[in-house]
Amino acid sequence: MGNGVQEGSVRLREDTETVLSGAVSSKRDHRQVLSSLLSGALAGALAKTAVAPLDRTKIIFQVSSKRFSAKEAFRLLYFTYLNEGFLSLWRGNSATMVRVIPYAAIQFSAHEEYKRILGRYYGFRGEALPPWPRLLAGALAGTTAASLTYPLDLVRARMAVTPKEMYSNIFHVFIRISREEGLKTLYFGFAPTVLGVIPYAGLSFFTYESLKSLHREYSGRPQPYPFERMVFGACAGLIGQSASYPLDVVRRRMQTAGVTGHQHGSILSTLRSIVREEGAVRGLYKGLSMNWLKGPIAVGISFTTFDLMQILLRRLQS
Repeated sequence: MGNGVQEGSVRLREDTETVLSGAVSSKRDHRQVLSSLLSGALAGALAKTAVAPLDRTKIIFQVSSKRFSAKEAFRLLYFTYLNEGFLSLWRGNSATMVRVIPYAAIQFSAHEEYKRILGRYYGFRGEALPPWPRLLAGALAGTTAASLTYPLDLVRARMAVTPKEMYSNIFHVFIRISREEGLKTLYFGFAPTVLGVIPYAGLSFFTYESLKSLHREYSGRPQPYPFERMVFGACAGLIGQSASYPLDVVRRRMQTAGVTGHQHGSILSTLRSIVREEGAVRGLYKGLSMNWLKGPIAVGISFTTFDLMQILLRRLQS
């Protein structure tokens, strides 16, 4: 009788410990998700604001038949500043923030979750993922974020290439598009976006995580210095954006067709039109050199900010 009571008491204590352990684990998981969302949102906002004038200039060239050169790009920046004022260089950045904050928050948070899921599946943990799952985690994170925030990307592109008189604010863009072009226009260009984000996000996260892993292996230090993170992020941005750039040009053309005089078309017809009118290299890689300047800066800031915020929040929580 005594033994039965004792065994029951032990089982009850074990069950209680299991429940409490599960509750603590669940609370920790929620904290990690919130931490990733907050860090990702800040990372995206800082990175995009830093390169907004260069980003706007790149979009203007992407959606026009004007030939791109560094001289022409900086001339456009200069005349925009002279004619419209300094803050006009950040026109469309409010729409960028509305898009990029949820996009970056979702992308970084989803990446951490996919890393955990794939880590459990393959028997690895976090940064120790082998190459293919590492690439897959990045591609899935980018696809998830792009799918959930795409209309905001279209609105931002429209605001970047139109004068202030056409669209007064973000809500005005949504209203005019829905009235004049139909709600389906809000997802025009979605297919090339997803096709482009798979190599872009996949290679960006893969490159950054791989460089951190190599650094850990050869330096003997568990964490790189902030400037090393910036360099790793810059390399990640350079590789990811170069791989997906032609689809980025097609996406911008499709997004802005309603206000630039181009015909709405499919991915293939837009590709053919660009190649026929401007040539394969000059058309599909127009503004790439501008991306080589702004992309590494933006991605470097983004990855570094995310990592440092994660470290800070972990210290505050502990």
